[in-house]
Amino acid sequence: MAIQWFPGHMTSARKKAAETMAMTDVVIEVLDARCPEASSNPMIRELRLARQRPCLRLLNKADLADPEATKAWLEFYNKQPGVKAVAISCKKPGDAARVPSLCQSLAPHRNDGVKPLRMMIMGIPNVGKSTLLNALVKKRVAAVGDEPAVTKQQQRIDLSPRQTLYDTPGLMWPKIEHDSDGYMLAASHAIGVNAVIEEEVATFLAGLLLDRYGDSLAKRYGLAVEELDAVGVLEGVARKRGCLLKGRGGELDLDKASLILLTDYRSGALGRISLETPTTRAALLESVTPRSC
Repeated sequence: MAIQWFPGHMTSARKKAAETMAMTDVVIEVLDARCPEASSNPMIRELRLARQRPCLRLLNKADLADPEATKAWLEFYNKQPGVKAVAISCKKPGDAARVPSLCQSLAPHRNDGVKPLRMMIMGIPNVGKSTLLNALVKKRVAAVGDEPAVTKQQQRIDLSPRQTLYDTPGLMWPKIEHDSDGYMLAASHAIGVNAVIEEEVATFLAGLLLDRYGDSLAKRYGLAVEELDAVGVLEGVARKRGCLLKGRGGELDLDKASLILLTDYRSGALGRISLETPTTRAALLESVTPRSC
């Protein structure tokens, strides 16, 4: 199943973001450190490049991601022109406090005392934009929730007489090109539950974990993972956690087991997991790029 999710309010949000971009000095793009490229909206890149705006890429939730993968992503992004990338956890006030000075380094012309530094927070839903904003202003000015697309309106916040911040709603794009990106986003809770079948998402996640983090599955659920495929992982979780359908003669409840696996990944209970690396991303792009004759 190809996953697509583009709520109606995002069309107007994109138009408003394009208007605000004209007044912005630096774009702050918040990414999920566990799947940075999958969680990078190509429309954001198009908008900022059209205006030639530098970008601070924040790999948020780095405390949940595989540190080796995050290191590789930082090296990858920091080689790109006009981009500075750092790994943070927006829940840590010290990490958030670094953001304005990092933006200032990308726009040195706004350090002349004439005009304020104007920053714009962008990203897909549920990557931590509102948490970052609240940490920067040191009070709750943006709604934070565990469901994607909580923020639906753009707002302006003056951090100081010298720094202005625009907070934008989470923006998806009309068509997710790669099916695996949709599954990674759904697993990481960036897509509304009404757009996905959780058992399919959990099966995708289980297969990826078997390939790269089998030890984490074995430790968390006590499974002999070398004997399992993706569906077998869900069945094993169901047995270990007593997920049975009532009145069905001991039939396994794979829906409940799927939710357990997804929740354990999202919360970090499985350990520090990254769903993609620059290497796996390059392999994906190579596999879908037509070869010339």
